[in-house]
Amino acid sequence: MVSVAGIIGLLVIVLVNSAVTALMTRFFRVRLHTRWGSLIYSLLLCPVVMVVILLVLSGVFSLGANLGSQTAVLLVTIVIPLATGMTFDYFWMPAPDEVELPASMN
Repeated sequence: MVSVAGIIGLLVIVLVNSAVTALMTRFFRVRLHTRWGSLIYSLLLCPVVMVVILLVLSGVFSLGANLGSQTAVLLVTIVIPLATGMTFDYFWMPAPDEVELPASMN
């Protein structure tokens, strides 16, 4: 049986991983000037950072619940936040080329 504290800890892990993925995807989209480069970097580097965050939050801080299998853990804490964060950046946020920046910072 999963406790309420375990579910809240799991939600914290999912939200943190989704936010990190969205921020990393935005960073890659702004810094890289190729169409596929940001997607490839996001798909390759975001899961590595998410696994480190998962290990820290679930190991050091003891957040999360026992999901029963390794597949469920990877799906809930890595795949779903990766898809959510990238979807948030690619479909909800404006493209970096569409954002107007001021000429100077005063």
